Amino acid sequence: MSERKKVHEGRNIKRFREMLGLKQEAFAWEMGEEWSQKRVSLLEQKESIDEAILKQVAEVLKVPVEAIQNFDDEMVVNIVTNTFSDFKDNSTASPVAMNYQCTFDPIDKLVQLHEEKIVLYERMLKEKDEMMEMLKIFAANLKG
Repeated sequence: MSERKKVHEGRNIKRFREMLGLKQEAFAWEMGEEWSQKRVSLLEQKESIDEAILKQVAEVLKVPVEAIQNFDDEMVVNIVTNTFSDFKDNSTASPVAMNYQCTFDPIDKLVQLHEEKIVLYERMLKEKDEMMEMLKIFAANLKG
């Protein structure tokens, strides 16, 4: 089994900060008075970061420390490319990928709905004719 690649924690902090839409200045302000934009910039350049600072950063970014320690963009790209396909040839790269093929023939479904509509219309006409006959009988009884 291959050895796991070292994750650049500073770069991961930068990614999470950017995902949250925080500028370095705003992030420095959230970190406390001893922090500046320059210090955040230097932090984001470090491959490995002290555990105490990492905990503080994780708290400010509202992410688990493990997310910063383990996030690997190559793994994310690999997961995305193996999960989704472009469906050009109706093939799927994974059982998770969505199936865009119909399980029924749309024309058959339209014909079925049309036939049901005709049956309903004929039943309504029959009921109307029966009602007209009853009204004729009722009107004849009123006259007579």
